[in-house]
Order: sequence, then C-alpha cells, then structure tokens
Amino acid sequence: MLYYAIKVIVSALLIVAISEIAKRSSGFAALVASLPLTSLLAFVWMHFESSPPERIGDLSLQIFWLVLPSLVLFLVLPFLLRHGLGFWASLILSVALTAGSYMVLLPFLRRMGVAL
Repeated sequence: MLYYAIKVIVSALLIVAISEIAKRSSGFAALVASLPLTSLLAFVWMHFESSPPERIGDLSLQIFWLVLPSLVLFLVLPFLLRHGLGFWASLILSVALTAGSYMVLLPFLRRMGVAL
C-alpha cells in the first residue's frame, strides 16, 4: 500500500510542478512537460516491480507510436485559440480530433504488425 502511495505522490508532484512552472515560464514548463517523464516513471515503476526488460521495451515502442496521434492536440488547440474560439470549445474539439486520430492510426498500426 505504501508503494502505491509513493507512486501516486511522485506522479502528482510532477503534474503540480509543471503547472507551477507554467505560471512563471511557459517555455520552460513546455520543455518539462514535453519530456517523457510519465513514460520514464512508468519504466522505473515497472523495473522496481521486476517486469521483464522485454515488457518495458514493448511499452516504450508502443508509446512511440501512440505519441504520433497525440500531437494533433498540440497543433489544433493553439490554432483554434488563436482564431478566437473559446477555451472549452477549443479543448473539446482538439480532444475529439485527437481521439479521431487514434481511431484512424490504431487499425493502421495493427495492419502493419505493431502490437498494441
């Protein structure tokens, strides 16, 4: 139980740190947020839980492929905001387009033999 509490606290502190950094410097916050910190944490937690290296490697490769459709959010959201759409509408539309990108990419990756 303590182990899970530590995992939650460390992960939450990371998110809080990024939001606090963003108040002072959006550029530095973007740099920190762009780092694959959650992936690194997942790899570390898996290692501590004695997951086989192959499983960690598989997760890393799957994350690589699934990062691609997530980039849609980071392109569409600022575009919509700059063109006067409100925050919530922009966010909802960006998330919907990102979800659509996942729905398009996943069957393609399966046909290409990428295990997900």
